[in-house]
Amino acid sequence: MFDQADHLRDQLARLGQAVVQAGLVVGSGGNLSARAPGSDECWVTAAGTWLDRLSDGCFVRVRISDGTPLDTTGAPTSELGLHLATYRARPDANAIVHLHPQTVLLLDAIGEPIRLVTTDHAFYLRQVVTTPFCPPGDPLVGELAAAACADGVNCVVLSHHGCSVIADSVELAHKRALYLEEAAQLTYRALTLGRTPEPVPTGWLDRPSATV
Repeated sequence: MFDQADHLRDQLARLGQAVVQAGLVVGSGGNLSARAPGSDECWVTAAGTWLDRLSDGCFVRVRISDGTPLDTTGAPTSELGLHLATYRARPDANAIVHLHPQTVLLLDAIGEPIRLVTTDHAFYLRQVVTTPFCPPGDPLVGELAAAACADGVNCVVLSHHGCSVIADSVELAHKRALYLEEAAQLTYRALTLGRTPEPVPTGWLDRPSATV
């Protein structure tokens, strides 16, 4: 019999291992969550978990509308507010990935925006928005991120902290996180050559048949 909860946790565990291998987070940094479409409950990583060591016991089920933990497996991540505020602002979001990608954060630290230079970047990311710095765990982190993504933005850089990537599936959130760091890496490489990369044209994205 299909178990939606097990499926979501398995997907998040695989994603966690993959993003650590890709260098998008180290140690116990970062946190993940997912929910069934339309559900008022999400599964979020527990506080202090390492994303490449996730098992079923590393997730906490939380009610989105009021933030109440619905089981006693452990305390949810200190960034629970980021996940809850984003789900409330984006009913279409079913997965949220919060990571600390190094090139994304380096560009933020030197005041350089991430340029979308390939069709993959344009198609999957569309737009990247940066929010002002707030200390991790501060409720304002979630409030600012939710406001930034409320109009459909799916990639938010949390200044000097990390990123929040949103999607309607765990797989798509994973893709977006990878392409966000790739766009940052290409931007950085161009800057080290003394060049500013030209952004990819985006008019083709308005076509119903747009794909990559």
